Amino acid sequence: MKNFLVVGVGPHARRNHLPTLSAGRAAGLVGTVIGVDLPHAADDIAAFNAAAGGRRLPVTFISPFDPTCRTLPAAVRDTLDALVREHAIDAVVVSTEPAFHMVYTHWALDRGLSVLLDKPLSVHVNCSVDPFRAEAILTDFDEVLRRYESVRRVHPEVLVAVQCQRRHHPAFLRMRKLIAEIADETNCPVTSVQSFHSDGQWRMPNELIDISYHSFDQGYGKCAHSGYHFFDIVPWLLRAGETPGKELDSVEVHANFSRPSDFLAQLDLNDYARLFPEFEAGNPYTQNQLLTATESFGEVDAFVSMVFKSGGRTMTLGSINLVHNGFSQRGHFTPARANLYKGNGRVRHESHTIQQGPFQAIHFHSLQTLGGDTHDGDAYGIGSQGHVEVHVFRNSGFNSRWKKYETLDYDALTTMSASGLEEPTQSSSRRRAMEEFLEYVNGRRSREEMSSELVDHRRGSTLMAGAYLSAAQQWVDGPAVAQLDFRPQDDGATRPTPHRGGGSAPDLMDVSL
Repeated sequence: MKNFLVVGVGPHARRNHLPTLSAGRAAGLVGTVIGVDLPHAADDIAAFNAAAGGRRLPVTFISPFDPTCRTLPAAVRDTLDALVREHAIDAVVVSTEPAFHMVYTHWALDRGLSVLLDKPLSVHVNCSVDPFRAEAILTDFDEVLRRYESVRRVHPEVLVAVQCQRRHHPAFLRMRKLIAEIADETNCPVTSVQSFHSDGQWRMPNELIDISYHSFDQGYGKCAHSGYHFFDIVPWLLRAGETPGKELDSVEVHANFSRPSDFLAQLDLNDYARLFPEFEAGNPYTQNQLLTATESFGEVDAFVSMVFKSGGRTMTLGSINLVHNGFSQRGHFTPARANLYKGNGRVRHESHTIQQGPFQAIHFHSLQTLGGDTHDGDAYGIGSQGHVEVHVFRNSGFNSRWKKYETLDYDALTTMSASGLEEPTQSSSRRRAMEEFLEYVNGRRSREEMSSELVDHRRGSTLMAGAYLSAAQQWVDGPAVAQLDFRPQDDGATRPTPHRGGGSAPDLMDVSL
């Protein structure tokens, strides 16, 4: 039984991490759980504790600090160190704003503590407009990996795992197995992949400024909010199709972003006044004020094109298209501030189309709405809150043993494991990801059995850095395409220097954490 410190007790942690930690107590995996957050979260945490009844989460509040800090301020560090000593903390869950992920991870590693790290691993303020801050995302990964390897020489049991639940999702596990089967039989890699995700996060114009949660005011947006899931899962799937001599070693990334200024042109303030009778009374900003304030804000939507190469030859063409401004079920002007995570009509539409040359095509679809079953009562059919399905096509003309078409629906994707029923849902997969971490730190699972250890995340970090580097270089009138090493581990090779543009850039050493 181990003791846990949760750094960042926001909506995501309260909805996902804390219930799994609570269930871990009953399984004999979790002892003490304490939290750390900023003073502005006090009311939300008090409401959470009041609703929880029974066991309340003790939370210590620390002073805010600048996200460009390379190390924790002394007062914050001393507070955390005291909590670790007082409560005999064994492991840390880092669930803060992502710009702070690295500084807390380095602190925990220096104390020999295992870490469950929320996605993305790192992001930097203004990385969508400053090429050097974009490239620092990848620098961060290489630095924390070196620190991790150094700490493990002294504390070999220490683990850093990254919370990427699609690696635990039965549909993605099945898709990876299907890719590997065809690669084994034909030596054909994945030749193209198209991924799409929309979460329907409809922001009112005034909320671009007034609401900071999952916002754009730090110079980054959708790619850092949920985009890392797809920068991670695409290489994870591609790797199942890599064979000797066809390993992916480089990638070209070209990103197109729409920003809040574009969002405000798609529907301007006059449009909102017609759509919502209460808008003019509730919005304190003019169109010009909003455009000025949001000029260098991060992306609302991102369409990212990729060329994956091996030895200079294109192996795979890919796209990852990420949308906040998509189908939503929000119908009200006033935000549901008590539940910004899911209470404003956010709804998932997700698809992946994978081609493996002439041999196989795989289509994943999760097209959901809120509010229960579809009109025909199917709780898991298209348009339901739980919709998920995978369609598999194989070239039975080439191999008569292959089934030419198969549909895998919710029931077919639901599996049994030693821990019980594993449903093909994001919430169930998030729970499994944390349970895996709890089992490891309690000695019930080996390192080799871990699905998402830090060492396996260089490629995802590369794609996220590449998307921001492409966008930032375009912002300063530089080249649109970012060319990056795509080998799973950094071998010390020099990466391209990002385009500086006309302005000066800060020293990387000032922004790399």
